[in-house]
Amino acid sequence: MARFKLTLEYDGTSYAGWQRQQGLPTVQGTLEEVFSDFLNEPTLVWGSGRTDAGVHARGQVAHVDIEKDYTPHEILGAVNQRLRYIPISLLAVHEVPSDFHARFSTTSRAYEYRILNRRVAPSLEANRVWWVIAPLSVERMALASRCLLGHHDFSAFRDSRCQASSPFKTLDEFTIEQEDDLILFKIRARSFLHHQVRNMVGTLKRVGDGSWVPERVKEILASCDRRQAGPTAPACGLYLTEISYEAPSIV
Repeated sequence: MARFKLTLEYDGTSYAGWQRQQGLPTVQGTLEEVFSDFLNEPTLVWGSGRTDAGVHARGQVAHVDIEKDYTPHEILGAVNQRLRYIPISLLAVHEVPSDFHARFSTTSRAYEYRILNRRVAPSLEANRVWWVIAPLSVERMALASRCLLGHHDFSAFRDSRCQASSPFKTLDEFTIEQEDDLILFKIRARSFLHHQVRNMVGTLKRVGDGSWVPERVKEILASCDRRQAGPTAPACGLYLTEISYEAPSIV
């Protein structure tokens, strides 16, 4: 039995999230169907973590155990051939030690949130960005975001359905950049609360459009009250971009 690390990208628009759900299309469920067809036996695919309905990925990681003798190159080709009409791509396959786990071996996760800030609706980027017409100040949002870096109780940005045992998380990176009409929020931490990234972006958007002063974000964080923060940003603008592990993780 060999264990293989899978690096994936997918368009989450038509999926009810990563995690398999009875009667609903999911990324994990689709991959398990594809691997089961390829290997001609029921096969489980273990992901690094869940993404919600409509969320995309450019660097999701999963692992799969395969008893038959296949090389990473053979797995990559066979799986992508079966995915050719499906918005999921297997980017890389590596054999890893048996104690590697896509979820529990993770050292950090990185997300990117994309806002298209212009008056004209997106066509090429439809379902892949949050379209915001009102002009946004990147400077005001960046100033407000500084208080979110580090170790805090993020209850104010935590979804009521969050199952995490603690609201305390440590943000290692939070940057906001602008590329023409695109505003990119880049955030990294070991782990996140449910909807934490989208709730932070929804809050900062209100600072960017002038509804709130930057100092209010620090007050919201200290309140530990979800009702004080802004709305949850739409799922379509969120991308899981990178899952990091302690090297080496390849056999």
